[in-house]
Amino acid sequence: MREFWELYKNGQWEVPFLTFSIYLFVAASLILYLIIVASRNDKIKKERLSKEYSSIIDKVMSAVIFQDVSFAEVKKDKNFLVLFDTSFFREVLTESLINLHKNYEGIYAQKLEQFYKESGLIKDSFRKLKSLKWEVKCKGITELAEFNIKEAFDRIIVYSKARKKTLKIVALNAAIKLEGTESVNYLVEHSDPIDDWMQLNIIGAFKKHDVGDTVGIEHLLESQNTTVVALGLKLIKELKLTQKLPHVVHLAENTSNTVIKYKAQSLLQALTV
Repeated sequence: MREFWELYKNGQWEVPFLTFSIYLFVAASLILYLIIVASRNDKIKKERLSKEYSSIIDKVMSAVIFQDVSFAEVKKDKNFLVLFDTSFFREVLTESLINLHKNYEGIYAQKLEQFYKESGLIKDSFRKLKSLKWEVKCKGITELAEFNIKEAFDRIIVYSKARKKTLKIVALNAAIKLEGTESVNYLVEHSDPIDDWMQLNIIGAFKKHDVGDTVGIEHLLESQNTTVVALGLKLIKELKLTQKLPHVVHLAENTSNTVIKYKAQSLLQALTV
């Protein structure tokens, strides 16, 4: 320690320290530069491959939709099979399937759903639910919901209680798409606060997926979670569910929460004008 102290007092440490700092800065800059270059090259490569894959996928999807070609026939093409073994190709293929599924209905949509299952892409989506990254989980949930994989409901609804708000929203929206008002039972028992942003997203999901059967929405008014009750009142108002007014009357007469009472009374006035 005395030697270090002597070096410090004599100022002999300054030159070695500055030299080391310069070398460290240069090395860090070089490493950062190489990382940026590698990342950019990887992005450029993916964009190039994505364009190449898209032209192949377009031909395959055209055959599947309009010529009733099954995946068993598609995989007879060895070139396609080689590409299908790469994860990036499957990602591009899944994105293409989703885009097509959003634009087609009826028998065409069913063909795409069948291809999604037969090709094993559904397994990729389920594996994404196990990822440690919330973004990957969201992607898997979205894919399974898009292709109406109802057996995924129980696994998806678990993420409605996740810490990450975006993951919560994606999970709840997917649950509503898959099971409609069946997801209400889980909302009733939801213990975490549902803020205004989440409420708007949930209401939007009910509107977007055109949930015709609204049986059960009134149970939201029975929740111990006041934010869930507020959500129920907003849903009744936005969807104009006048048949639920008796439940709103009961809530207004029996709740001890002044804010909820006021919201229930305001809703009654709005829907009975």
